[in-house]
Amino acid sequence: MSAPTAPTPKPTVTEREARQVAEAAREQHWRKPSFAKELFLGRLRLDLIHPHPMPAEEDVQRGEEFLAKLRDFCETQIDAARIEREARIPDETINGLKELGALGMKIDTKYGGLGLTQVYYNKALALVGTASPAIGALLSAHQSIGVPQPLKLFGTQEQRDTFLPRCARTDISAFLLTEPDVGSDPARLATTAVPDGDDYVLDGVKLWTTNGVVADLLVVMARVPRSEGHKGGITAFVVEAASEGITVENRNAFMGLRGLENGVTRFHRVRVPATHRIGPEGAGLKIALTTLNTGRLSLPAMCVGAGKWCLKIAREWSGAREQWGKPVAMHEAVGAKISFIAATTFALEAVVDLSSQMADEDRNDIRIEAALAKLFGSEMSWLMADELVQIRGGRGFETAESLKARGERAVPAEQMLRDLRINRIFEGSTEIMHLLIAREAVDAHLSVAGDLIDPDKSLSDKAKAGANAGVFYAKWLPKLLAGQGQIPGAYGEFHQDVDLSGHLRFVERSARKLARSTFYGMSRWQGRMETKQGFLGRVVDIGAELFAMSAACVRAEHLRRSGQHGREAYQLADAFCRQSRIRVDELFGRLWSNTDDLDRKVVKGVLTGTYEWLEQGIVDPSGEGPWIADARPGESSRPDARRKIPKS
Repeated sequence: MSAPTAPTPKPTVTEREARQVAEAAREQHWRKPSFAKELFLGRLRLDLIHPHPMPAEEDVQRGEEFLAKLRDFCETQIDAARIEREARIPDETINGLKELGALGMKIDTKYGGLGLTQVYYNKALALVGTASPAIGALLSAHQSIGVPQPLKLFGTQEQRDTFLPRCARTDISAFLLTEPDVGSDPARLATTAVPDGDDYVLDGVKLWTTNGVVADLLVVMARVPRSEGHKGGITAFVVEAASEGITVENRNAFMGLRGLENGVTRFHRVRVPATHRIGPEGAGLKIALTTLNTGRLSLPAMCVGAGKWCLKIAREWSGAREQWGKPVAMHEAVGAKISFIAATTFALEAVVDLSSQMADEDRNDIRIEAALAKLFGSEMSWLMADELVQIRGGRGFETAESLKARGERAVPAEQMLRDLRINRIFEGSTEIMHLLIAREAVDAHLSVAGDLIDPDKSLSDKAKAGANAGVFYAKWLPKLLAGQGQIPGAYGEFHQDVDLSGHLRFVERSARKLARSTFYGMSRWQGRMETKQGFLGRVVDIGAELFAMSAACVRAEHLRRSGQHGREAYQLADAFCRQSRIRVDELFGRLWSNTDDLDRKVVKGVLTGTYEWLEQGIVDPSGEGPWIADARPGESSRPDARRKIPKS
């Protein structure tokens, strides 16, 4: 067998080339309707989400039966304090999860899985995530972005038959994309997969490999060099973690999620059969992004669980703790925080359940909804946990172990804050999510007018685009001037003892205003629009609030119709919408009144050393070493830190 050629050097790409790689990876067409896409275009398509979609009875029964078993396991078999103390999930706990079938919640029953719907998978993650966020992360990384989901969507039947039964019961999987010098810019991916006969040979280093320390199977993204018979490009592979040449060089430690099995994995001349390639060469990023379209819902699901726990602790503590002759909850400053936690938890659960049920029905394209759920959930759960710490005061800052040692209830509020912090970075940071969602939100505009602002397009292309844009905007712009939101009594079915109809009229008016603002921004900045990240971020944040308001109202009406705490649900939805409207109005104001230009000037000054004098008077306790570790391919010189979990 001939020796494979040497790995290609790390690619050097321009900003434009990096954008082209990302653009090529996204789904180019909208084959199904999207509530959120319509919202950004100024249309409140309530018919797409109301009446609230419902799961099939057999799905509910199967899901509830598993939740009952999982709850018992969480209460009797998970020692959260031990996981926090020892910074690892015990072997017996992981084996217990395997025996319970928790590794196969999303895997079809014909492969040995439980076949749960997205709705019940998310409910299970919310439940187990409150027992231990580290376990929630393990199960989510395994099923939402690990081997099962890419194979379900893009694998061959042979691959499914081979790997899914293992993933359902015995084998843990991980997803490896990030590298020491490559984060949300995959165009610079350095790990290579060089074709060699019927195999590929992998070389490179992967960073922050969640589950990578304990995984049996890996999804690895690597760059295949273009050659005769090989299209090349970023490609996905299923790799056996025990393969020769794979070394887990470090088990990383973090401020939160102390039980997380996350590491640095080196590949040195690792042979992978071509039959283990997922999809064609060059399809790796599209596979990753498509997997995340629904995979992202697992993270906000656990944020829902966190919100529910924050509400429980806030209620119990603020009713027991007295200050100045009455419970602290009855003081307005504390009460406002409790109201925020309760209302936001209700809305976040509405967003996640609605998006999950739409994912199960597969009638709508939910790529924007899932991304908004991730963005909204990660930001709001962090705020809720921060408010809980404030409500608890000094006890919120004290560890559960310390509280227990001095005779008080061991409430891990500070741990919850630490554990939730990563969610604003996991699976796309807030900043990246803003850009990703913004790109989808303006897709209709770029489809008809994108060539007008593309410097590489010819004059004839621009002329054609101008004609198409004229037709589109002649029909679209007049519709943004008036709508149901200006008609008193519109959405009247949401007017019960508590009136939610006014909030939906606000959503409709705000959606049209948001669409007009986006159009004005594109007209004003044209090709420079993509650099206006502050503006785009606020546009997306407004859309997230409007989506959450819509979901909250629809959920409240659904609960009223089904006789499940309808009156109370209306009250919570009303509270959330009123809080959300204040945030929306502020965000609209900041679209045009902000410090973005000044901030850019200050940043230039910081980077050029203009303000270096401001740093005087401190010492820096940071250690020595490079900002980014050397990740050149080659044989590992470090002992393997892979943790092999004994089979039960």
